[in-house]
Amino acid sequence: MKESNGRKAALGLSKHTNTKKADTREVKKGKLSAKDLTIKKRQAKPDRKAKKDPNQPKRPPSAFFVFLEEFRKSYKEKHPDVKGVSVIGKAGGEKWKQLTDTEKQPYVKKALQKKADYDKSLAAYKLKKSNEDASPGESEKSKSEIHDDDEESEEEDEDDE
Repeated sequence: MKESNGRKAALGLSKHTNTKKADTREVKKGKLSAKDLTIKKRQAKPDRKAKKDPNQPKRPPSAFFVFLEEFRKSYKEKHPDVKGVSVIGKAGGEKWKQLTDTEKQPYVKKALQKKADYDKSLAAYKLKKSNEDASPGESEKSKSEIHDDDEESEEEDEDDE
Protein backbone atom coordinates (compact mmCIF):
# COMPACT_ATOMS: atom_id res chain seq x y z
CA MET A 1 0.00 0.00 0.00
CA LYS A 2 2.94 2.32 0.64
CA GLU A 3 3.98 2.00 -3.00
CA SER A 4 0.66 3.30 -4.25
CA ASN A 5 0.87 6.29 -1.89
CA GLY A 6 4.37 6.95 -3.17
CA ARG A 7 3.13 6.90 -6.74
CA LYS A 8 0.32 9.26 -5.84
CA ALA A 9 2.77 11.64 -4.23
CA ALA A 10 5.03 11.45 -7.28
CA LEU A 11 2.07 12.32 -9.48
CA GLY A 12 1.08 15.23 -7.24
CA LEU A 13 -2.02 13.58 -5.81
CA SER A 14 -2.99 13.63 -2.17
CA LYS A 15 -2.99 10.52 0.00
CA HIS A 16 -6.73 10.90 0.40
CA THR A 17 -7.49 10.52 -3.29
CA ASN A 18 -9.76 7.51 -3.66
CA THR A 19 -8.59 5.22 -6.45
CA LYS A 20 -10.01 1.89 -7.50
CA LYS A 21 -8.19 -1.06 -9.07
CA ALA A 22 -8.87 0.26 -12.59
CA ASP A 23 -7.33 3.57 -11.59
CA THR A 24 -4.23 1.91 -10.13
CA ARG A 25 -3.59 0.24 -13.49
CA GLU A 26 -3.62 3.67 -15.13
CA VAL A 27 -1.34 5.05 -12.43
CA LYS A 28 1.09 2.20 -13.01
CA LYS A 29 1.23 3.09 -16.71
CA GLY A 30 1.83 6.72 -15.84
CA LYS A 31 -1.62 7.87 -16.92
CA LEU A 32 -4.16 9.58 -14.73
CA SER A 33 -7.88 8.99 -14.72
CA ALA A 34 -10.21 11.81 -15.70
CA LYS A 35 -11.18 12.34 -12.07
CA ASP A 36 -7.55 12.57 -10.96
CA LEU A 37 -6.78 15.02 -13.78
CA THR A 38 -9.58 17.35 -12.72
CA ILE A 39 -8.43 17.21 -9.11
CA LYS A 40 -4.85 17.95 -10.16
CA LYS A 41 -5.93 20.87 -12.38
CA ARG A 42 -7.95 22.42 -9.56
CA GLN A 43 -5.02 22.21 -7.17
CA ALA A 44 -2.47 23.58 -9.61
CA LYS A 45 -4.47 26.47 -11.04
CA PRO A 46 -4.86 29.42 -8.66
CA ASP A 47 -7.20 32.22 -9.65
CA ARG A 48 -4.82 34.97 -10.77
CA LYS A 49 -7.10 36.82 -13.13
CA ALA A 50 -7.03 40.55 -12.51
CA LYS A 51 -10.36 42.23 -11.98
CA LYS A 52 -11.43 44.57 -14.74
CA ASP A 53 -12.39 48.15 -14.07
CA PRO A 54 -16.04 48.69 -15.07
CA ASN A 55 -15.26 52.32 -15.95
CA GLN A 56 -12.64 51.36 -18.52
CA PRO A 57 -13.88 51.91 -22.09
CA LYS A 58 -14.70 48.82 -24.11
CA ARG A 59 -12.48 47.85 -27.01
CA PRO A 60 -13.77 48.91 -30.43
CA PRO A 61 -15.36 46.36 -32.77
CA SER A 62 -13.50 45.17 -35.84
CA ALA A 63 -14.84 45.81 -39.34
CA PHE A 64 -16.47 42.38 -39.32
CA PHE A 65 -18.43 43.13 -36.16
CA VAL A 66 -19.51 46.51 -37.52
CA PHE A 67 -20.81 44.62 -40.56
CA LEU A 68 -22.43 41.99 -38.35
CA GLU A 69 -24.45 44.62 -36.45
CA GLU A 70 -26.14 45.72 -39.66
CA PHE A 71 -26.39 42.18 -41.02
CA ARG A 72 -28.24 40.94 -37.92
CA LYS A 73 -30.94 43.57 -38.36
CA SER A 74 -31.52 42.79 -42.03
CA TYR A 75 -31.33 39.02 -41.45
CA LYS A 76 -33.93 39.16 -38.66
CA GLU A 77 -36.27 41.15 -40.90
CA LYS A 78 -35.99 38.57 -43.67
CA HIS A 79 -36.06 35.54 -41.34
CA PRO A 80 -38.13 36.43 -38.23
CA ASP A 81 -38.60 32.77 -37.27
CA VAL A 82 -34.84 32.13 -36.82
CA LYS A 83 -33.90 32.56 -33.16
CA GLY A 84 -30.48 30.85 -33.08
CA VAL A 85 -27.53 33.15 -32.58
CA SER A 86 -25.17 30.67 -34.19
CA VAL A 87 -27.28 30.51 -37.36
CA ILE A 88 -27.19 34.27 -37.76
CA GLY A 89 -23.45 34.33 -37.04
CA LYS A 90 -22.71 31.64 -39.61
CA ALA A 91 -24.81 33.38 -42.23
CA GLY A 92 -23.03 36.66 -41.47
CA GLY A 93 -19.63 35.00 -41.77
CA GLU A 94 -20.52 33.51 -45.14
CA LYS A 95 -21.79 36.86 -46.40
CA TRP A 96 -18.61 38.61 -45.15
CA LYS A 97 -16.43 36.12 -47.02
CA GLN A 98 -18.35 36.81 -50.24
CA LEU A 99 -17.89 40.59 -50.00
CA THR A 100 -15.10 42.19 -52.02
CA ASP A 101 -12.62 44.63 -50.50
CA THR A 102 -14.46 47.59 -52.00
CA GLU A 103 -17.73 46.37 -50.45
CA LYS A 104 -16.01 45.97 -47.07
CA GLN A 105 -14.51 49.48 -47.21
CA PRO A 106 -17.42 51.34 -45.48
CA TYR A 107 -17.25 48.90 -42.57
CA VAL A 108 -13.48 49.30 -42.33
CA LYS A 109 -13.89 53.10 -42.23
CA LYS A 110 -16.50 52.85 -39.46
CA ALA A 111 -14.24 50.50 -37.51
CA LEU A 112 -11.32 52.93 -37.83
CA GLN A 113 -13.54 55.78 -36.63
CA LYS A 114 -14.65 53.73 -33.62
CA LYS A 115 -11.00 52.86 -32.92
CA ALA A 116 -10.07 56.56 -32.96
CA ASP A 117 -12.93 57.32 -30.56
CA TYR A 118 -11.78 54.46 -28.34
CA ASP A 119 -8.20 55.74 -28.31
CA LYS A 120 -9.41 59.17 -27.20
CA SER A 121 -11.64 57.80 -24.47
CA LEU A 122 -8.90 55.41 -23.30
CA ALA A 123 -6.40 58.28 -23.06
CA ALA A 124 -8.92 60.30 -21.04
CA TYR A 125 -9.60 57.27 -18.82
CA LYS A 126 -5.91 56.69 -18.18
CA LEU A 127 -5.36 60.37 -17.39
CA LYS A 128 -8.30 60.38 -15.00
CA LYS A 129 -7.11 57.16 -13.36
CA SER A 130 -3.57 58.47 -12.90
CA ASN A 131 -4.95 61.67 -11.37
CA GLU A 132 -7.11 59.66 -8.97
CA ASP A 133 -4.14 57.50 -7.96
CA ALA A 134 -1.99 60.56 -7.23
CA SER A 135 -4.57 62.74 -5.50
CA PRO A 136 -5.79 60.60 -2.53
CA GLY A 137 -2.49 61.03 -0.73
CA GLU A 138 0.74 62.81 -1.34
CA SER A 139 3.53 60.78 -2.82
CA GLU A 140 6.58 59.99 -0.71
CA LYS A 141 8.72 62.32 -2.79
CA SER A 142 6.45 65.29 -2.23
CA LYS A 143 6.34 64.58 1.51
CA SER A 144 10.11 64.37 1.73
CA GLU A 145 10.52 67.60 -0.23
CA ILE A 146 8.18 69.38 2.16
CA HIS A 147 10.10 68.07 5.16
CA ASP A 148 13.41 69.01 3.55
CA ASP A 149 12.15 72.56 3.10
CA ASP A 150 11.14 72.67 6.77
CA GLU A 151 14.56 71.43 7.86
CA GLU A 152 16.36 73.98 5.65
CA SER A 153 14.33 76.84 7.09
CA GLU A 154 15.11 75.62 10.63
CA GLU A 155 18.83 75.46 9.79
CA GLU A 156 18.69 79.01 8.41
CA ASP A 157 16.98 80.17 11.60
CA GLU A 158 19.73 78.59 13.69
CA ASP A 159 22.43 80.21 11.54
CA ASP A 160 20.84 83.62 12.01
CA GLU A 161 21.00 83.31 15.78
